[in-house]
Amino acid sequence: MLIQRRTFLQTGSLATAALMVPKFLKAFEAPAFVPPGNKVLVVLQLSGGNDGLNTVVPVRNDLYYRERPRLGITRDKALGLSDEVGLHPALRAFADAWHGGDLAILNSVGYPNPDRSHFRSMDIWHSAAAANEYVHTGWLGRYLDAQCAGCPQPTHALEIDDTLSLALKGATSNGLALTDPRRLFGSANERYFKEMTKQHGGHHDEEPVDYLYKTMAQTLSSADHIYRQSRLHPTSGSYPNSNLGKDLRTIASLIYSEINTKVYYVSLGSFDTHVNQEGQQGRLFQEMNDAVGAFVKDLKANNRFQDVLLVTFSEFGRRVAQNASGGTDHGTANNMFLLGGGLKRQGLLNALPDLSDLDEGDLKHRVDFKSVYATILHKWLGADDKAILGKEFEQMTFI
Repeated sequence: MLIQRRTFLQTGSLATAALMVPKFLKAFEAPAFVPPGNKVLVVLQLSGGNDGLNTVVPVRNDLYYRERPRLGITRDKALGLSDEVGLHPALRAFADAWHGGDLAILNSVGYPNPDRSHFRSMDIWHSAAAANEYVHTGWLGRYLDAQCAGCPQPTHALEIDDTLSLALKGATSNGLALTDPRRLFGSANERYFKEMTKQHGGHHDEEPVDYLYKTMAQTLSSADHIYRQSRLHPTSGSYPNSNLGKDLRTIASLIYSEINTKVYYVSLGSFDTHVNQEGQQGRLFQEMNDAVGAFVKDLKANNRFQDVLLVTFSEFGRRVAQNASGGTDHGTANNMFLLGGGLKRQGLLNALPDLSDLDEGDLKHRVDFKSVYATILHKWLGADDKAILGKEFEQMTFI
């Protein structure tokens, strides 16, 4: 029976995924060997506004404990990095990375005229726009636009999620969102979708629905390719049975494959800790710690750690003072972790936040996050950061 176009347009996840598929994925159907040295960026988004002061703890700062008499992490509980600073007690793998020379920490990262809305601030981080600009492409999407136009075997990006973030949406090229290569392959090979593509063999580009069919066909091909690549060199590493553990296991297997993906994107949350922050942040950090710790161990065992840069960020930090509900409210500047074997600078890259110089109770940003992006684009991904970000930002020295 002929499938009706209305039925097609109402189709769920795979039709949605089809719209996110980069045009160039078909080019990867003839795989090429990807040797060690292929640089990979893994972005870990801490959704909801992680509290940076209870992440990187200023254990010698009396103002911190004055503003957080019940919520502050005491020096004996923090994982000591130096006399002045410690990490949240759940972040043992990050402390080990610090002592092993594989972790760098940037403090007071943000942007001018900060916005305390989750959605708006995340859009600003995703798009790398100014607070008063509304941009509908992401910084990594524009990287794809710049690097992949006309390339026979271009680089590309994968997000381990059900939906694609603005960060990976470009004007002409997008990343692809998937939760699991096997699931994407299984969905793409369901009889319904196979029949749909067979029935629509024409190319009538003037009709929008024909574009959807064409994109669907590309999705089926790409799903098959990604699944086959994920099975070539599956990781034998041991990962926790958490969502983030499964996501990083998938990423590791793809890094060891011949897919040549340059950017992976994954999220953990929610860190919106207005109430009972200690328990919620602690649980999330334990999941992050165990998953990232397994990922680092796996990469090192396979001699790929020097090729991978893992970066964490959150849309904003929290206010300096605790609230009456055992939590913290939306703030501004925050810290970022930079983890990998290819760092040129490790440790604290700049001073801890100045708690005596606040903006109405909030931290002042000292580093524009777009400088971090510019550095990653130029020095790690080998791209034209000025063209992608629209202007020149200071290059940093951590890579």
